Amino acid sequence: MNADKSIAVDDPSLIFPIKDILKPLPVPTMFPREQPVELELGSGDGSFLVNHAECHGDRNFLAVERLLGRVRKLDRKGRRRGLNNLRILRIEAHYLVDYLLEPECLEAIHVYFPDPWPKKRHHKNRLINERFVKSAARVLRSDGMVWLRTDDADYFEQMTEVFGASDLFTAAETPETLSSITTDFEAAFNRRGIPTLRSAYQLCAG
Repeated sequence: MNADKSIAVDDPSLIFPIKDILKPLPVPTMFPREQPVELELGSGDGSFLVNHAECHGDRNFLAVERLLGRVRKLDRKGRRRGLNNLRILRIEAHYLVDYLLEPECLEAIHVYFPDPWPKKRHHKNRLINERFVKSAARVLRSDGMVWLRTDDADYFEQMTEVFGASDLFTAAETPETLSSITTDFEAAFNRRGIPTLRSAYQLCAG
């Protein structure tokens, strides 16, 4: 199902202004229609989420990116495609998930090729850790999904360890329909012979 093509390039921005960082975000009211919401943390230039949102007009999508240039580029892409089911937030991913999202407001979380912080002393800065697992469980609805991708084997091991050690999630398979939508980073890595490492986890019911 395709998203409605009702937003022109000169229409209002898809960037949602966060006016108070101490109050939870009104996620359902950000969009013209109330429908299930998926979140991508670290959307980059939107090469994944724009295509994913275009294919799923029956869902709403939140893109999170910290760098202003990437946020603006994603905004332009989304408006060119008329994606009224896409909104963009410029904020730190950790802070958003920990403090600004209401419980059980999301159907899925996508995290693709986050900064691996390869030096051991910097591992504390990685997005995917024990705290993230608990935060993801809080904001996901029952049976909600976490989809992960990276090219870094050490970070992938950490991802699988922290989710595998939790009784909040069970491991799942990534469907071909999802894995076939790649990011620009991913396509570049794959052309160089660097494989994509994927994992997926479903929130346990109850």
